[in-house]
Amino acid sequence: MTAFLFLPVAALRLETETVQRLNKLGLRQVKDILSMPRSVLRRRFGNHLLMRLDQALDHQEEIIQPVHLIEPYSERLSCLEPIVTATGIEIALQRSLEGLCKRLQQEGKGIRKAVFKGYRIDGNIQSIDIGTNRASSDVHHLFKLFEIKISSIEPSLGIELFILEATKVEDIDPIQEKFWEETCGLENPELIKLLDRLSNKIGDDHIHRFLPVEHYWPERSVKMAASLNEKMTTSWRTDVQRPIHLLQRPEPIWATALIPDHPPMLFRYKNKLHKVKKADGPERIEREWWIEEGQHRDYYAVEDEEGNRYWLFRSGHYTDENYQWFIHGFFA
Repeated sequence: MTAFLFLPVAALRLETETVQRLNKLGLRQVKDILSMPRSVLRRRFGNHLLMRLDQALDHQEEIIQPVHLIEPYSERLSCLEPIVTATGIEIALQRSLEGLCKRLQQEGKGIRKAVFKGYRIDGNIQSIDIGTNRASSDVHHLFKLFEIKISSIEPSLGIELFILEATKVEDIDPIQEKFWEETCGLENPELIKLLDRLSNKIGDDHIHRFLPVEHYWPERSVKMAASLNEKMTTSWRTDVQRPIHLLQRPEPIWATALIPDHPPMLFRYKNKLHKVKKADGPERIEREWWIEEGQHRDYYAVEDEEGNRYWLFRSGHYTDENYQWFIHGFFA
């Protein structure tokens, strides 16, 4: 008790502002404030100071909420004999996934990222990792994702320890079942599994999802989605033709037309001359003046002699001195 009296007032876990006010008044130790009337302390510093004093003196109960460390989502598998074959690695992976997914299913969670490590006798560590678009605890699906990369593991003289660790785990959001309807689109589990297999085989950078944006200017009317769970804020336009492949930036071309406002008869793109057989347009798209100033565009959907279809536009009026033709997309 004596040692407690000589502790600084900050030991009572008071707010910084309160500690500074106490020190300014010369009340620097606990014994200094214990000798003062409680009514004075309450009036000057509020009930929080008195509560901390009572808790320190055991006159008031303080509930302590301990911090519970989350057990890592991992499975450890030791081998009686070093594993040197791909079949042995597959068996170890299967057992590890079964154990880990059983725990995840009990907690309503799923894997978003996981790594499978093999510790060789010579001290070298072989590892492969996977990622999913949505949390999954499906053993068969996760095994298929790892299976693509098992061939990259080199057991050499043998692997004596396997560790499977889920480095990113999320709650599983179950898809509500509907009577008389099949789950389709991005809610289709089979589509999600296909995307997972493709992304783990060729990389996430090669798979993209696009969403419509409320802009007139074509290159601003589409954005790349951050994830499969991102929702559309507006609907796709179906009242006008839009190419399947839209260039990020229009590329200049040489073109010639018979008379103003007519589609081009010929155009040259990447040193190849295209003769236009069919055309539709023009569709005029004005520049968004609240963002930037500039010329409008007159778009044409054209088809050449080979049956290829392109999306071309003329920037500005035909009578303008600085008008120019561009290619902006491909319909097929």
